[in-house]
Amino acid sequence: MHVLILGGTTEARRLAESLAAGTRADLRVTSSLAGRVGAPRLPPGEVRVGGFGGAEGLARWLGDHAVDAVVDATHPFAGTISSNAASAAATTGVPLLALRRPGWVPVEGDVWHEAGSLEEAAGLLPSLGRRVFLTTGRLGLAAFAALEDPWFLVRSVDAPQAPAPPRMEVLLDRGPFTLEGERQLLRHHAIDVLVTKDSGGEATAPKLTAAREAGLPVVVIRRPPVPSGVPTVADPEAAAAWITARLRQGTTPTER
Repeated sequence: MHVLILGGTTEARRLAESLAAGTRADLRVTSSLAGRVGAPRLPPGEVRVGGFGGAEGLARWLGDHAVDAVVDATHPFAGTISSNAASAAATTGVPLLALRRPGWVPVEGDVWHEAGSLEEAAGLLPSLGRRVFLTTGRLGLAAFAALEDPWFLVRSVDAPQAPAPPRMEVLLDRGPFTLEGERQLLRHHAIDVLVTKDSGGEATAPKLTAAREAGLPVVVIRRPPVPSGVPTVADPEAAAAWITARLRQGTTPTER
């Protein structure tokens, strides 16, 4: 059985590690990374880097490499590849599972302002603060480029490119982050508003606690939904169980 993991996330790597630890001779695992991070943490097993050429290209790849199942373990905001995966799975008949870490949930003391997009988040900022901690990744800065008054602290794994806000400092760093580290960062830079995507998970959640303690408003960008009809699990263990169940069924390409 050949399983393709669309990954790059912690959950995708954990799933690949779990499957590799099983050392089953009848299971082949390929992890696909988008290639947007300069020095990704590679999972065990076979790894490919780069796009497929849209839904049609992915469908061809599934057929050419005799893939029996796909696990979409991409970032919760990687909407394009998730849509392509759903389309390719429907075209080829290859079973598809979405692995999505649960989103964050506000607790007492949080001051959250939800936004449906980066552009909507940018529109909220002038009324919320002037020193912004922006943690939405390096690829979405164009949405904030027209804001001339706020000062931005932009944290990302790799350096962002223009267009970007005119008043900006870049902090290159990779999670997981500690609560004390986030507290110090907010104080040192006199941050008065946080902007984040609802990525979920524990690695970057301490910033939310630090913002809550400081009484800061947080703009939370809602994640896009999983494509309709795609079954979803919340952790790598459940994804591994799904794959194991398919192994027991003895699924082969000719049986689809």
